[in-house]
Amino acid sequence: MMNSSGNAGRRREPMSNTILLMTITICIFFAMYILAMIFLKGGFLRFQQIFDLLNDNAALIIISCGLTIVMIGGGIDISVGGVIGLVVMSCVLYLNGGGSIFLAVLLALGIGAAFGVVQGFLVSYLEIQPFIVSLAGMFFARGVTTMLSVNPQKVTHEGFKALMSSKIEIPLLGYTAKNGNLIPARIEIGVVIALICVILVFLMLRFSQPGRNLYAVGGNRQSALMLGINVKRTIFLSHLCSSILAGIAGFVFMMHTGAGNATNAAGAEMNAIASSIIGGTLLTGGVGNVIGTFFGTMTLSTIKKIVVTSGLKDPWWQSITTGAMLCLFILLQSVVLGRRKKRAGK
Repeated sequence: MMNSSGNAGRRREPMSNTILLMTITICIFFAMYILAMIFLKGGFLRFQQIFDLLNDNAALIIISCGLTIVMIGGGIDISVGGVIGLVVMSCVLYLNGGGSIFLAVLLALGIGAAFGVVQGFLVSYLEIQPFIVSLAGMFFARGVTTMLSVNPQKVTHEGFKALMSSKIEIPLLGYTAKNGNLIPARIEIGVVIALICVILVFLMLRFSQPGRNLYAVGGNRQSALMLGINVKRTIFLSHLCSSILAGIAGFVFMMHTGAGNATNAAGAEMNAIASSIIGGTLLTGGVGNVIGTFFGTMTLSTIKKIVVTSGLKDPWWQSITTGAMLCLFILLQSVVLGRRKKRAGK
């Protein structure tokens, strides 16, 4: 009796869908990167390649975190790319007009928050479909950005240019050039901001009451209502967080490119949705993890880099591989979760 009860006590709980899908994504990323190191070699053998992926995709990581929040709650937000474009153009014009960096940050946050408040209210309290609302938000943001961007604008603010050029150097992860000089690995400040956002969103989803409410609302809204959860407020806050993160991503995007034009972050919302899905976030809601989203972004970026390194430099090849990856992960999620449901039924 004691032995059987002891074995029952030691029996592990089954892995949640969120953790399972995240684990699959992480394993696929490392397997893909190791294969690239073996067969393509070149830059994949250097740590700087990983840092370059992070440098180029810091803004995408941030908006993917926002999409993960909204999608866990059962919604969608396709306005984030437009918000980035508007933030970049507005901040470039403001800085070139003699504005301060601090107020430019507040401007970016303000634009993001404004979109979040309006869209969150329309979706949560007026119960308009989030796709329609965020589509209108995307068109509005793109329209205003085009109106502001008569010509492409480069940042001329000296303080901001100094901020752009400053990078964190890591000599231990560098490499030795042919002339014998040590080239340290370099990472942009925007990456640090992106990683902080990932950590904060992870802590919010994992340990805070609003985070737990979000999973409950995304899993089953009626059950969440019966548990006393304020569903409308939860959905409102998810859209607000997504748009604020888009505002932060816009400033990070500007730190990376140093210029504003009407096509900034074109298609970023689709890449963010793809990154979230690859990372294990379900469009149906209730399942997702921002750590998985981070590795989803890195997986998507790595496959694009592999395509370019393989010699397929035409843009459509990247679109084809992105679509194939997305279909693969959706199919994988469907198969894995379908089998788990059958086992649970038995």
